[in-house]
Amino acid sequence: MSTSARLARFAMGQLETALDTVIRECLGVGAGEDVLVVSDATTRYLGVVLRDRAAAAGADAVLAEMAERATDGTEPPPTIAAALASADVFVAPTSRSLSHTKARKWATDAGARGATMPGVTAGMLARMMTADFAALRRRCLAAAAALDSGEEARLTCQRGSDLRLDLRGRSAIADDGDLRSPGAFGNLPCGEGFISPAGGDGRLAASSLATVGLARDPALLTVSEGRLVEAEGPEGGVLLQRLRHGGEHGVNLAELGVGTNERATLTGNILEDEKILGTVHVAFGASAGIGGNVSVPIHLDVVVLEPTLTVGDVTVLDAGRFALD
Repeated sequence: MSTSARLARFAMGQLETALDTVIRECLGVGAGEDVLVVSDATTRYLGVVLRDRAAAAGADAVLAEMAERATDGTEPPPTIAAALASADVFVAPTSRSLSHTKARKWATDAGARGATMPGVTAGMLARMMTADFAALRRRCLAAAAALDSGEEARLTCQRGSDLRLDLRGRSAIADDGDLRSPGAFGNLPCGEGFISPAGGDGRLAASSLATVGLARDPALLTVSEGRLVEAEGPEGGVLLQRLRHGGEHGVNLAELGVGTNERATLTGNILEDEKILGTVHVAFGASAGIGGNVSVPIHLDVVVLEPTLTVGDVTVLDAGRFALD
């Protein structure tokens, strides 16, 4: 067997393991359950193999393909929204995120458990879903507990970040891949602890920006009274323009998250970049699905590299080192 053939077989073996982790371990799909897999033309292959894996677990699994949405947070068609709410389990490997849509929230509130996988690739899934899940879950829970522990967080980095975020009255979530309980929801590949701030002021230096990619030089973003008001650099300008297309509240400060997956690497794909161990991500736009109160058809994250993050007197990250181990 040639070297390339052996590598291909190894990669396929990793992907198969990752698919089983998604269906059997994370979502706990069982015999007789109604499972809905939502994909679009770009992600059709992963939609098919996830549907097949769910069927192999004994589920009555259906694949629904929709047209690619315009932006992250754009609602799916009404037929898909209804199907999500009637399923026992849903998986959404789509090009654009359904995480912060009303349809996803309605499905969760109806008791469906599920995972969104916006922008996922086979290589990303094979790599990130082979993380040390026991260690990842400890980090996720520790990060969420830290975010819950104080009233204010401060984010700094040597590239120019200095942002204070109001955490009063908000609760954090551990995205650790355990989606087996009714109504459980998360991103896969997983690996973060996050919270929806009540407000914030300051600046952050973003190296990876959702729908834009990697910045040649960090984009400097200015936040005032919980809103993104200014963006420096070409990538930052594109981000701000896209958020403003989401309406008046598209620039809302929506999320503060801490990456915890040691298998994630910097690629320009925000689904992976925001999970990198030792990074912070901040999102703008919709927050209603994660503890905030803003519902708009957009939610875009940016990633800060090598940050220091403190919550009250608790150090969560120290110049990119996870400090809660």
